[in-house]
Amino acid sequence: MNSQLTLIFLLFFTSAIAETFKSFDSHPKFPCKPPHFSSYPFCNVSLSISQRALSLVSLLTLPEKIGQLSNTAASITRLGIPPYEWWSESLHGIADNGPGVSFNGSISSATSFPQVIVSASSFNRTLWYEIGSAVAVEARAMYNGGQAGLTYWAPNINVFRDPRWGRGQETPGEDPTVVSEYGVEFVRGFQIRRKTKVLKRRFGDDDARYDDDGDGNGKLMLSACCKHFTAYDLEKWGSFTRYDFNAVVTEQDMEDTYQPPFKSCIRDGKASCLMCSYNAVNGVPACAQEDLLQKARVEWGFKGYITSDCDAVATIFEYQGYTKSPEEAVADAIKAGVDINCGTYMLRNTQSAINKGKVTEEQVDRALLNLFAVQLRLGLFDGNPREGRYGKLGSNDICSSGHRKLALEAARQGIVLLKNDHKLLPLNKNRISSLAIIGPMANNISNMGGTYTGKQCQRKTLFTELLEYVKKTSYVSGCSDVSCDSGTGFGEAVAIAKGADFVIVVAGLDLSQETEDKDRVSLSLPGKQKDLVSSVAAVSKKPVILVLTGGGPVDVSFAKTDPRIGSIIWIGYPGETGGQALADIIFGDFNPGGRLPITWYPESFSKVAMSDMHMRADSSRGYPGRTYRFYTGPQVYGFGTGLSYTKFDYKIISAPTRLSLSGLLSQPSHKKLLLKHGEERIRYLQLDDVMVNSCESLRFNVRVRVSNTGEMEGSHVLMLFSKMPPVLSGVPEKQLIGFDRVHVRSNEMIETEFVIDPCKHLTVANDVGKRVIPLGTHVLFLGDLQYSLSVEF
Repeated sequence: MNSQLTLIFLLFFTSAIAETFKSFDSHPKFPCKPPHFSSYPFCNVSLSISQRALSLVSLLTLPEKIGQLSNTAASITRLGIPPYEWWSESLHGIADNGPGVSFNGSISSATSFPQVIVSASSFNRTLWYEIGSAVAVEARAMYNGGQAGLTYWAPNINVFRDPRWGRGQETPGEDPTVVSEYGVEFVRGFQIRRKTKVLKRRFGDDDARYDDDGDGNGKLMLSACCKHFTAYDLEKWGSFTRYDFNAVVTEQDMEDTYQPPFKSCIRDGKASCLMCSYNAVNGVPACAQEDLLQKARVEWGFKGYITSDCDAVATIFEYQGYTKSPEEAVADAIKAGVDINCGTYMLRNTQSAINKGKVTEEQVDRALLNLFAVQLRLGLFDGNPREGRYGKLGSNDICSSGHRKLALEAARQGIVLLKNDHKLLPLNKNRISSLAIIGPMANNISNMGGTYTGKQCQRKTLFTELLEYVKKTSYVSGCSDVSCDSGTGFGEAVAIAKGADFVIVVAGLDLSQETEDKDRVSLSLPGKQKDLVSSVAAVSKKPVILVLTGGGPVDVSFAKTDPRIGSIIWIGYPGETGGQALADIIFGDFNPGGRLPITWYPESFSKVAMSDMHMRADSSRGYPGRTYRFYTGPQVYGFGTGLSYTKFDYKIISAPTRLSLSGLLSQPSHKKLLLKHGEERIRYLQLDDVMVNSCESLRFNVRVRVSNTGEMEGSHVLMLFSKMPPVLSGVPEKQLIGFDRVHVRSNEMIETEFVIDPCKHLTVANDVGKRVIPLGTHVLFLGDLQYSLSVEF
């Protein structure tokens, strides 16, 4: 019996795959098609989402239910329900990494925005929202063309904890606040299409959001997925792989580093999907950890479906040995709260798990209710999607001029100027007779987008875009590839460098060095790249311009201190418009304003075990800590580093000097706290003791004047940091509590303000993972300015 059922499930799965690939035609297949299949209660749009989902589940047989537990959900022919592919990708544009997207049709490309780490460097919330919205338009247009689904597994909101991580490029960086804000903006822009208006400010972050369209029915344009939950940031390092790694995380680090982005993505972004990760967390696989997944639903209010990463249910047994059988692995995942398995493990083992009493059909029903509820919110059961709200979106909405301009703006705003000695940049194109471009990435388009890049609208290299500015531009690779194992091409590079007015060397990383399933072992430039740069710099007529590619930081201390290298520009993976963005910056058509969202460590940091998940430094064992918040060692470039062609000055116009927290507690709690401490000084206030909604009354504004005292207009990122009094262990060195991107014309000034919530921005987790507000003097930093705030009780 069991073997027969297994065969049935495999037939379901095979049939679903075949039908899914056939569905890549000019029209998407949909349920509730009249006249034969439109009369079911789940097709009745007047009923609530939950009523329709319950009705649908009640009509299914057990084999049909199990057939829905894969990313490739089987068709239910007797009910007129076609197969559905849950797995589509949209990290920074529509990508065909998953089976849900195909470019083999009338739509052959989609806008490729910069990799996330580059867009994050803009520190522009409005831009992040706009990117999410633009990608959503193209995704829905591709769905209407039968070439994509409605559920997408992005964004990646893991904190970029270790600089060697191959997928750090996919994230918004190392700061939990920035990662949280990015996730919220991208998800909001992606899931709900609002009645938009043109961006109020081209360069600045005015923090204005579009008015909601008033649809309070929980409808979704598309579904976004916050991944990978949680403490996932290791691919393959030493003897560890992402499939068997056990992330040992303290309660303190979990609360104020690893979890905040997911909490925000769910609570503020209203994400409709959550993906659990491969790794175990403190001994329990993430996809089998019920307290972890239920925290999202119960405490954070998650309303959506939970998917495993691909084959992450299988790894519970196959790699981690957490259970004694495949059936137990499936049962543990379903009971923990996983609704769908990317892969076939649930298809193959759920029936057997039910037969053995490991899991019940009712628990499978719960998973299906979550899955169908999201599909219903997407309008999948509302009839022909071509006649629906988004039915008019089509090929004209993909690779549009507006989206390509947005991609260019994102690349311009994200590129970071790290060094510019003696104002070498910008170059005057009218005074340059020749230009030499050197480096294997300078004339290679294949890796300009980074991981999860689809088919780009246009394919232009850095070299071809620079050629638009200076016609006499020559190029040699210097190295045969980014690995640069040989110096045989150095002679040709040196020769063209000698004859050019200016030389640009493009060095750094590509996907051969860092990617999914591949971490780096060194922070230095790969192979002989450093020798190539130095050889060219030694013969160049003028200081060299060094352009760095890649998502992870590299130790370029040699270039930072070498006067023969006049400028350093980090472009990351800038997407399809990256070449134009770089050229615009080099020749002064755009004033750079990006800031690094990660710390750039020296090569010596590679001695630190990547498997050590501790964030805080520990001098007793020579552990330097991680990220700018806790790292105590030397650095090449710090978090937030970024130069401009102009000069900005700040002045704090208004901010409180004293803040009393006594109003946060009820009278009984106040007395209880005083009795508990007696004559001992109260060092901090625990948020668990704070009255509900009382924090709002203590919010305050820090108003700032920004002046552009230089000769060039530009956008500028303001970063407000706080340093807490060290009244408990593990207090950060400093932490970001506010950021804003503003545009200021030359010799003009503007005013902006930060809204500070003490219960959010002035808190830290204690050693048992409870949020507290330290009492005493908090020092606020804005550039070189310092401002003291006394927090009292």
